Amino acid sequence: MANRYSTNYRMNRVLRDDRAALIVPIDHGLVWGRVEALEAPVQVMRRYIPMDITGFMVSAGIVKQSEVDLAKASHLARVLAIDAFWPTSAPETGTGCMAASVEDAARLGVDCVKMLMPWNVNDAEKINYCRRIGAIIAEADKWGIPTMLEPVFLNSPRTPEIIEAEMEVARVCYDLGADIIKITFPGPDATDKLCNELDIPIVVAGGPLSGDAASTVADIKNAVEAGAQGVVVGRKIWQRPAEEAADMMEQIAEITRSSFTRRW
Repeated sequence: MANRYSTNYRMNRVLRDDRAALIVPIDHGLVWGRVEALEAPVQVMRRYIPMDITGFMVSAGIVKQSEVDLAKASHLARVLAIDAFWPTSAPETGTGCMAASVEDAARLGVDCVKMLMPWNVNDAEKINYCRRIGAIIAEADKWGIPTMLEPVFLNSPRTPEIIEAEMEVARVCYDLGADIIKITFPGPDATDKLCNELDIPIVVAGGPLSGDAASTVADIKNAVEAGAQGVVVGRKIWQRPAEEAADMMEQIAEITRSSFTRRW
């Protein structure tokens, strides 16, 4: 059924109608600095550009350093992370801040802006986030730039309680006006529930390197079959040996085509 996203140019670059999005995030340095296997982010990008992906999640610095590469691969979307939180190891005392603006995003020609929504922070920080996100969404709407929000409990093990809490924060993201919600895969049942309840595009994140390749691929298949409109998978791929990573990307790309149902 047609809805307000149907004619939005940038949304249709981020989320295509023929497959689930397969976005490779390489923006980790914005929060964690020199991440293993991502010491040279544009080199990592160049390794994945020829693969069957749909885009990258990047920082403003990476956009500037990869302009020529992405101009030659203009079919790939770019999601720009515009905020950060430091330190992630101490959410109760840490602080979030803006790292770029919506005007920067428009000037850089990206397709979407992404913001964190950490919720195991103090009440004052929650208020700051809601104010910032509300203002960013209002500004992004003026430019026709979709906003992706990421509910997260920083530095917390993924227990059933945390997964359930992330589902609750996803609803806060929805009410703030998110166009896309990015959530660490909560399992197929929870993904299906979230897709049905909110009826806006849900994309699932891979998270840190863990488990074997087969379990990662299986989780992605389950997520897409449950209604996820895309996957954002980085460390679980590019922190593995190059040959293994390439094989995984081939399998995941096939899943994004064969298991996908467009829901918006």
